[in-house]
Amino acid sequence: MEIYLENLNRYFVFRCKGESQQRRRVATTTSTVLLKHELFVDMTCEGCSSAVSRVLNKLGGVEFGLDLPNEKVCVNSEHSVDLLLETLGETGQAASYLGPK
Repeated sequence: MEIYLENLNRYFVFRCKGESQQRRRVATTTSTVLLKHELFVDMTCEGCSSAVSRVLNKLGGVEFGLDLPNEKVCVNSEHSVDLLLETLGETGQAASYLGPK
């Protein structure tokens, strides 16, 4: 007896030769790796940090912390650095990548 497995939207199809197919829901885990990045953003006031929070929350898929006195944003994200910089650029503030955290 041979069994073939196909992943169809978190369902696995079990097919045995000469038998009808059976569907069974199998628990699958999807873990997203969040990469840690440190970025500089020219934030001089609470309004600037609020704008940064707003655009990052709108982007989604991020966890972040703001360091207003040092003008740094630490971001855990599944997104690319380019997308993060583009998103932070929507605030009108200068942003640059400092490196992995």
